[in-house]
Amino acid sequence: MQTLVAQGLLAEARARQLDQEARAANTPLIPYLVEHANLSPRALAQAASICFGRPLLDLGAIVIDPECVRKIDERLIQAHRVLPFFERGSTLYIAVSDLGQARAFDEIRFKTERSIEPILVEHDKLQRAIGDMLDNINGIMPGGLASDEANLLNEVDLDSSAEASSPSIEVGATQDDEQPIIRFVKNIILQAIQKEASDIHFEPYEKFYRVRMRIDGILRDYSHPPVQFKERIAARIKVLARLNIAERRMPQDGKIRVNLGKQRSIDFRVSSIPAVYGEKIVLRVLDASMSQMGIESLGFEPAQKDEYLHALNQSHGMILVTGPTGSGKTVTMYAGINHLNTNERNISTAEDPVEIQLPGVNQVNVNPSIGFGFAEALRAFLRQDPDVILVGEIRDLPTAEIAVKAAQTGHLVLSTLHTNDAPQTLTRLLDIGVPAYSVASSIHLIISQRLARKLCEHCKQRANLTPQALAEAGFPPALTAQPLKIFHANPDGCPQCQQGYRGRIGVYQVFPISDAMSELMMNRANAIQIAAQANTEGIWDLRRAGLEKVAHGVTSIEEIDRVISG
Repeated sequence: MQTLVAQGLLAEARARQLDQEARAANTPLIPYLVEHANLSPRALAQAASICFGRPLLDLGAIVIDPECVRKIDERLIQAHRVLPFFERGSTLYIAVSDLGQARAFDEIRFKTERSIEPILVEHDKLQRAIGDMLDNINGIMPGGLASDEANLLNEVDLDSSAEASSPSIEVGATQDDEQPIIRFVKNIILQAIQKEASDIHFEPYEKFYRVRMRIDGILRDYSHPPVQFKERIAARIKVLARLNIAERRMPQDGKIRVNLGKQRSIDFRVSSIPAVYGEKIVLRVLDASMSQMGIESLGFEPAQKDEYLHALNQSHGMILVTGPTGSGKTVTMYAGINHLNTNERNISTAEDPVEIQLPGVNQVNVNPSIGFGFAEALRAFLRQDPDVILVGEIRDLPTAEIAVKAAQTGHLVLSTLHTNDAPQTLTRLLDIGVPAYSVASSIHLIISQRLARKLCEHCKQRANLTPQALAEAGFPPALTAQPLKIFHANPDGCPQCQQGYRGRIGVYQVFPISDAMSELMMNRANAIQIAAQANTEGIWDLRRAGLEKVAHGVTSIEEIDRVISG
C-alpha cells in the first residue's frame, strides 16, 4: 500500500481504509483494490513489482500446460486465485497477482509436497487464464462444446499414413523430444478456436520466435517459444497440413481440419513462406459456421438489409461487394448465397481458393497457373444453365466483361472488387475498360463495407461528449436532436474481452443504382460527382453508417476513426 501512496495512486487515508476493509472481508488485497479502488490491474501489478522487487510476467504471452494446472486441486486454485503454469524438477511455478499470500503459499506447499515459486502477473489476465484453464479441464468450451469433443490432441483429421509418407527432416530430436512440440502446436490451435482468432502467425527471427493471433482484427502477441525450436514447430505444422517438410525454399499452401464433435469442423488454411531466419507460417481460420450466418446478423441497418434482399430477389443483374482484405466481403456474399440456396436454383461459384464449402452450391477452384482463371470459369458456367453465379473477385477486363454479360442475359451475379467505397467501384470498372453503358445497365447494388470491433457489454464506459464534439465527429443533426448515450472502450478490459472490445460487426454503405446514377455513369462521371448524387439521394457513406453504430452503443468513435478514414 505504501508503494501505491508513494506513486500517487491512492491517498494515505484511503489506502489504510481499503486495507482494513480487505482484512475485515477476509479478501486478498489485490482483487479487493481492483474492485473497490478503481485502479487498473496493470498499475497494481507494476506497484507490486516495485514493492516486492520481483519481475512482472505477461501471462498472456505463455502457453499453459493443462497437465501442470492439474498439479493443484481446483479448490485451492479458486480459493487463492493462483495458477500453476510451469514445472521444473520438484519446483512448481505459480502465477499470482498478490505476492503477500504467505499462508496460501504454505498451504499449497503442504498439499502438493512441492517447492513453490510465485510469479507476479496482472490480476485481470490471471482471472481470465484461471477461467479458461478450469473450463478446459472440466470439459467446457465456448458454445457449450465438451472438451472431449474438441480435444485437438486426438481429433485433428489427419491420417497416420499421411505422416508416414511425408519426407523426413533431421531436426536433431528424438521422438520423445518432439512430444512437447506436438502439444504446443495443438494447444495453440485450440486456443485460437477458443479465442475466436481469425489468423495464427508463427514467426522466426534471428534471436527470438513469436506466435501472434489476430483477434477481432488486431494482431496480438501470444507466445514466445525458444528460437531453437523454430524448425521443429514449422515441421510439425507442415506435417499436419500434408506439405513437403523437406522443401524450405519455396512457398507452400495446405489445409488442416479440426473436428469438434460429429456436427462441426473447422479448417485452417496453411501458408508457408521462406523468410530470412526460417519459415514463417500463417494459419487462417476457416470456420464453416460463419458461412451460415443470416443476413440479419451481419450488422445491416433495416433499410440497408431491405435493399440487399431486394437486389438478391431479382432474376438478373450484378451485386458487387467491396472493401479491403479482411473486411468480411466473403461472409456477406455467402449470406446472400445462403438466402438464395434452394432446390429451384442452380448456383455456381468460382473462387481462389474455395475456403468454406457450401452444401447445395457448385463451387469451383480457379487455377490461373494452368490457364483456368475467373474468366474461363465464367465461360464454363454460362454453358451449364446457371441461375446465380458468384465470382470470387473481378481482377481484370476479361472477367469483368463476362460477368457483366452474364448479368445482362438473365443471371444474378455476385462478386467483389478491391475499392474503398461504392462511388470508386463504379469509376474503377470504367477505368479497366468496361463500357459505360454496360456498367449502367448491369449493376443493381454495390455494398462497401468494413469490420468494426464491438464494445464489450460488461465493461464499456459512458463518454460525456459535448454537442460541439459530436458535431466535429460528424454526427448529423438528426442523430443529435435528442440526447445520445455514447460509449468508449475500457482500455484495461475485463475477463470477457480484449481491451474493451469483443467481436466485430459490419459497417456498410449500401448503394442502389438509381436512374440518375445510371445517367451519371453514362456520362463517365467521376467518383466525387457520383458521391454527391448519392448524398442527394440520402445514401449513407461508410462514416455515417459507422456513427449510427456509435449512437446505438455498439462501437466507439475511436473504432470508427480507426477502420474508416475521412
